[in-house]
Amino acid sequence: MFDKTDVLVLQHLNDDGPGYLGQWLDEQGLRWQVRCAEAGEAYPASVKGLKGLAVLGGAWSANDDRPSLRQAEVLIREADALGIPVIGHCLGGQLMARAFGGRVVTLAQPEIGWLPIRHSGSDTARAWLGEEAEATVYQWHHDSFVELPPGAELLASSPACAHQAFALRQHLAMQFHIEITPKKIGDWMAHPGEAYPTLVQRHPDSVQGAQTIADSTARHQAGSEALARRIYQTWRLRWTR
Repeated sequence: MFDKTDVLVLQHLNDDGPGYLGQWLDEQGLRWQVRCAEAGEAYPASVKGLKGLAVLGGAWSANDDRPSLRQAEVLIREADALGIPVIGHCLGGQLMARAFGGRVVTLAQPEIGWLPIRHSGSDTARAWLGEEAEATVYQWHHDSFVELPPGAELLASSPACAHQAFALRQHLAMQFHIEITPKKIGDWMAHPGEAYPTLVQRHPDSVQGAQTIADSTARHQAGSEALARRIYQTWRLRWTR
């Protein structure tokens, strides 16, 4: 039971923290806390009393047999029943898809780096993502939600990933990392994984090399933060208490 916390942030891995989301929450003067599964912090039994729930990304698959992932799905469904808006980032969006009846699989092409998405132009898409149809956002994923939950509206797509964001009732699930910061990118690029060099060579249209990512961060970080502010404020407008 949360009576002195506005927002709970579910973090899966130590290297995938709140980033810009945490900065925005602080700027809003909101009371929030993080529970990190890899750090041994158990997710709560309930989200009752919260205003909003945020679920972060991570290198795990949403389909992995991990108790913390299944508990995240339980909390997402409970938040929905209580009218608490949920926002999901990458793995977090995939968990939302699973929790509400969608399906997550590994795509033919991964996406890594600063890549374009285009939204549908619907009223819901413009409410969440703004009037500009195209945005450049940070991606790092191989899995995605390939089947949306019943009743969900697809909001955005990219050439390599047909489902970049969906809305369902008061919730938003994203495949991309709108919470990204230069520090997070630096941490990830310091340990990109053994497969990364091969992925750069094999998928040059959807996986960027380290120098391209560094150069693009200087160009696109400010736009990413502006879009994040739009998204997070729209999420906050859906809070009911």
